[in-house]
Amino acid sequence: MEFLKFIFYGIIQGLTEFIPISSTAHLKIISLLFGIKDPGSSLSAIIQIGSVFAIFWYFRKTIFNFENTNSGKLRYSFLSNKLYKSIFIGTIPIVFFGGIIKIFVPGFSDSFLRSNLSIAIVSILMSVIMLFADISTNKLINLNNHKYRNSLYIGIAQAFAIFPGVSRSGSTISMALLSGWNRKDAAKYSFLLGIPAISLAAFVEFFSAVNQFLTFPFLPLFVGLITTFFSSLLAIDFFIKYVSSHGLKIFIYYRLVFGILILLNL
Repeated sequence: MEFLKFIFYGIIQGLTEFIPISSTAHLKIISLLFGIKDPGSSLSAIIQIGSVFAIFWYFRKTIFNFENTNSGKLRYSFLSNKLYKSIFIGTIPIVFFGGIIKIFVPGFSDSFLRSNLSIAIVSILMSVIMLFADISTNKLINLNNHKYRNSLYIGIAQAFAIFPGVSRSGSTISMALLSGWNRKDAAKYSFLLGIPAISLAAFVEFFSAVNQFLTFPFLPLFVGLITTFFSSLLAIDFFIKYVSSHGLKIFIYYRLVFGILILLNL
């Protein structure tokens, strides 16, 4: 049963981390629906490490720029200089905001904001925001021509993903679209920006709850991480291809129905 539970956590985490429907909300709500214990913020954050590895693998050609030198030898640089700076700038808001909450609001992750009512309300609000983002026009900005201020705006939106139910990918992609990014590059940048954010969240939770971590069964947890990795790869590939041609509408409808169903079952 432990293996099945962690495989379940891994599938839900991987499929919902990169699709704009909130992995935190679904880990909690779907776990309750199936009569499985809510994994909590610590375990949820640790399992997210599998999603980080999936981003690195999927975008390995973008992250590591391989070039042939004049001597014919292959060399690589870690990201492009502009993209590196852009991700750094975009990460500042969530580090600043998250640090303040971690220091001054230690019970934040177990507060009302993780309740079913809060998740339902946030999900409905996000569906409205995503709708405006999806119908916005002038989507001409991409990874090559974006300005650093665009990175900061998206980074500020990412910081709101600290609230359960917001969805990191939902908030960042919505801000990117509202700022004028094209859909495909908005999704790509959202995923790349998630590398430091998700990694930091996982390691902070790990070190703040290391004693709790030691109580987790090692093999089931490892299987959960592997499951997260592969389900994340599927979600990334599907989402980039889907959103490029179809937009966010199906996820908008889903979030609206998801929030309403939670309210009806309170």
